[in-house]
Amino acid sequence: MGANTSRVVGTYGYMSPEYAIDGHFSVKSDVFSFGVLVLEIVSGKRNRGFSHKDHHHNLLGHAWMLYKEGRSLELVDTYLGISGYLSEVLRSIHVGLLCVQQCPQDRPSMSAAVLMLGNEGLLPQARQPGFFTERDAESSSSTNTANSTNQMTISLVEAR
Repeated sequence: MGANTSRVVGTYGYMSPEYAIDGHFSVKSDVFSFGVLVLEIVSGKRNRGFSHKDHHHNLLGHAWMLYKEGRSLELVDTYLGISGYLSEVLRSIHVGLLCVQQCPQDRPSMSAAVLMLGNEGLLPQARQPGFFTERDAESSSSTNTANSTNQMTISLVEAR
């Protein structure tokens, strides 16, 4: 079940690609946002404004890169104190990446995501996340940038 809208409202970095670009909202849009939150919690970093000294990926791109290279534990916030919980943390990262996949039909439902987090069953292979971007170093230094894709503008309203 989905809906189309011409007015996009949401927080940049949490909106699913199909909603931000095409105005198409579905239950899988919420799954995308949930996946972003999972990755933010595990990493201790925000997707919006994320920076890394070695590249210009956002948090989703950084998590994806580490996952593909078999280095997912490098994403984990050192303050979590994960000793004894490694498998749960790695599973959370994997489920987070499943939730932020580019294509909505590739994302699990919310109930499936919760089920995946709560059991030890085999997880499907994650695919490239939506909004997996390598930002230009100059544009990432500014916090108030106009974002346009496919003739749709996302306006960020921020307090002074």
